[in-house]
Amino acid sequence: MSSSYQHFYFRAAGGQRPEGRPSGTRPNASALLASASKLCGLPVDLVAIDMPQSHGPVIGRRVSDNAVSRAFGARKCGTHSPSAARPGPISDELRDGFGRAGYPLQTESISPPGLIEVYPHPALVELASAPERLRYKVSRTRRYWPASVPSERRTLLLQEWARIIALLDEKITGVEKALPPPMPDARIVELKEYEDMLDAIVCAWVAICALEGLAKPFGDHESAIWIPNGRYCPI
Repeated sequence: MSSSYQHFYFRAAGGQRPEGRPSGTRPNASALLASASKLCGLPVDLVAIDMPQSHGPVIGRRVSDNAVSRAFGARKCGTHSPSAARPGPISDELRDGFGRAGYPLQTESISPPGLIEVYPHPALVELASAPERLRYKVSRTRRYWPASVPSERRTLLLQEWARIIALLDEKITGVEKALPPPMPDARIVELKEYEDMLDAIVCAWVAICALEGLAKPFGDHESAIWIPNGRYCPI
């Protein structure tokens, strides 16, 4: 697992992880697929992206956003409204790039190879059979635990991460070993990198469930967010 495209490419090439924060780069679908295939020794079956995707431009709220909000809003997993500015052109670039590489966006059924959209919050509440969204975002610790001091918030965050990793390890053997917890005194940037890698594992789990026919598309032909039923998606 890697927290950036740059780190992922270096890992696939067998190089040392670059020091410092990675430079921002645009995603390259062909390069990402080639690196993934090199790391796992097999072609990629399904790409899962935590970003609004659609067969047309994403310029506002979609049927898929409303469908997820109806199904998971009571568990505090409603979606934010996308716009032409956010995610912006990068969404179209990813869809078109993976499409040219032979991985078209899949919104109604899974026919590998392909590309799907994932939203980690509802996936995690299904994984944990939780009544509401899990408290695992670094930037929201003050909102999660307003009465706690920063050191206590960090401890609570690490405990939540450990719980999520243990649940994912039940689905994908080796997750706990591959993603050891960060040190208690880790810098904020290191905590955010860990959070990003955690989200990536959630996306991988959803993709596996989708391939097994154990994830449901919420949306229509134009766009769909795939969410598994965690209780019935063993790996």
